[in-house]
Amino acid sequence: MIKNNYPGKFIVIEGLDGSGKNAQIDLLIDFLNKNKKEVVATKEPTTESEAGRKIKQALKGEIIVEPLELQKLYVQDRKEHLENKVIPALKDKKFVVSSRYAFSTFAYGGSDGLDVDLLIKMNDEFLLPDLTIIINVNPESCMERIEGRGEPKELFEKREKLSKVNEFYKKLPQMFESVIMINGEKPIPEVFENVKKIIERIL
Repeated sequence: MIKNNYPGKFIVIEGLDGSGKNAQIDLLIDFLNKNKKEVVATKEPTTESEAGRKIKQALKGEIIVEPLELQKLYVQDRKEHLENKVIPALKDKKFVVSSRYAFSTFAYGGSDGLDVDLLIKMNDEFLLPDLTIIINVNPESCMERIEGRGEPKELFEKREKLSKVNEFYKKLPQMFESVIMINGEKPIPEVFENVKKIIERIL
């Protein structure tokens, strides 16, 4: 992946479904704003591209897409996301905070049995974030949080999936520069204290 040489900073928050990413992103945006940083908040998949809209349909089960084809859609959506939103903001010296990025492709695609080296190669021409924080939460805890939302889940399949994804996430800090995993099991304010210490390195 390509190092960010734009004047802005690109920060990504990753983690399992139910890991508490959104709460940390909200706190991070507030923290950056208080530090006089102009922030663009975004997420993947987007709803702006045709590929992103197909991904949403696939995730809802409205259409069936094979695992590799699904990841190709993510790559196309990511390409447009970078070109249309992320890079223009970075050129404008803004902080871009994204919920999910290419690392989700590596973890979720890998958990579907796809070749991770191939997935990395598919994303090789994209920007490497200045900082990626993976919020590490036990899959069992994630399941409890997901169930607490009142959403129907196929528990066995979902739990098995999250466990596989989690194993891939744990490998990423050794594979990529500026990828850090933190403990997300603690109360939200305590988790954010760790996030804040890491973010302060690039302020």
